[in-house]
Amino acid sequence: MNSKRIGITETVLRDAHQSLMATRLTLEDMLPILSVLDEIGFDSIECWGGATFDSCIRFLQEDPWERLRTIKKQMPNTPLQMLLRGQNLLGYRHYADDVVERFVQHAASSGIDIFRIFDALNDVRNLETALRAVKQTGKEAQLVLAYTISEVHTIDYYVTLAQKMEQMGADSICIKDMAGILPPEKGSQLVKKLKNAISLPITVHTHCTSGVAAMTYQAVVKAGADRIDTALSPFSEGTSQPATEAIAIAFEEQGYKTTLDFKKLEEAANYFRAVKDRYLESGELDPKMLTPDPRALIYQVPGGMLSNMYSQLKQANALDKYEAVLKEVPKVRADLGYPPLVTPLSQMVGTQAAMNVITGEAYKMVSNEIKAYLAGEYGKAPVPVEKTFREGILGDREVINDRPADHIAPEFGQLKNDIGELANDDEDVLIYALFPQVGKDFLKKRQTVHDSQDEIIQVVGYL
Repeated sequence: MNSKRIGITETVLRDAHQSLMATRLTLEDMLPILSVLDEIGFDSIECWGGATFDSCIRFLQEDPWERLRTIKKQMPNTPLQMLLRGQNLLGYRHYADDVVERFVQHAASSGIDIFRIFDALNDVRNLETALRAVKQTGKEAQLVLAYTISEVHTIDYYVTLAQKMEQMGADSICIKDMAGILPPEKGSQLVKKLKNAISLPITVHTHCTSGVAAMTYQAVVKAGADRIDTALSPFSEGTSQPATEAIAIAFEEQGYKTTLDFKKLEEAANYFRAVKDRYLESGELDPKMLTPDPRALIYQVPGGMLSNMYSQLKQANALDKYEAVLKEVPKVRADLGYPPLVTPLSQMVGTQAAMNVITGEAYKMVSNEIKAYLAGEYGKAPVPVEKTFREGILGDREVINDRPADHIAPEFGQLKNDIGELANDDEDVLIYALFPQVGKDFLKKRQTVHDSQDEIIQVVGYL
């Protein structure tokens, strides 16, 4: 029997609903159960970052900063965790260092305790500023091994990467298997080698997309992993994480300790069952996302990418192209030098695959983001891109080889001037910085609502 304690990070407030229904869970649906979640005994609760910031302003008309502060107020005892895309922050381009630093400062002061920081290309140069900024706040900086499969993404590759991250000052390491393609044996080997090579705590994050996640967790915990990510059962499985209750029961039955309150777990799960039913009825949660698909081991498509791609094709009345787009994804990925399929590269590769299929000709249309990637503006591709392919898309455009952010001048001041009176504070400027058009529209709508409320107050005052 084992007596080791296994840490559990709960994802129901972020990655679970991002993966299953394109990040549409509202704060209103979270609020009634937050105090219960805070009493369960999780090592952390992932509640922010990833696509939540975008979804809040684009679809839900919520201020993401207020969402975070509200969650922190309701859950003061459990460390809150976010997913941060290094120099990309939560947007889709690289930002100047001054923007990254301000964003981290505000996120920390608003309630984030653990920053899980990754780069879509595993280019550690793109982690430097965010890591330094987190360390200055005194919060935990967890650096990420974005797991994928290719000719260069070997176990030794990830061990060397983790050693670099430890030397950089990481507080912990996360193996982030966003596509659910880490099989049990390889996961076990990777964790064992990491444990021999570094002294940092190791978290393993995976998805049930291919159907092997629970077996992988069993193997990596036995190999020495310190923490795993799970999702409360109503929002688990499919393209999400394994069910928290089931995983905790299984490990405790084997003698591991989880320190979770199972009565509180049941209370929270019962609450989210009713919430899930409403999203199923509204169509925002598609049943197609609730079952595993072993083809993920072939296509290597992350859960969040699957749900978003399905949603976008549905909106475009092109669902009949879904399977063809899936098959096109590995081809595009190979052409681009095997980037890990994690945001923003997952969206870029998925969009390009869709363009190739819908137009009927590969690269007849190429997004500006893909062009920027090929020009080195996102960092170094894991495998060198073929020169003829690159030049066929870029022509004689210059390709940069050093840290991309070194080519971006400080920009916060200019962004602040650009948004002007629509921004009440630096947080509003950051909303605009990350999503210029969507953020500006959000701030305009908010101002209109406030103006309307002021008018009502004035009229009532005269009565």
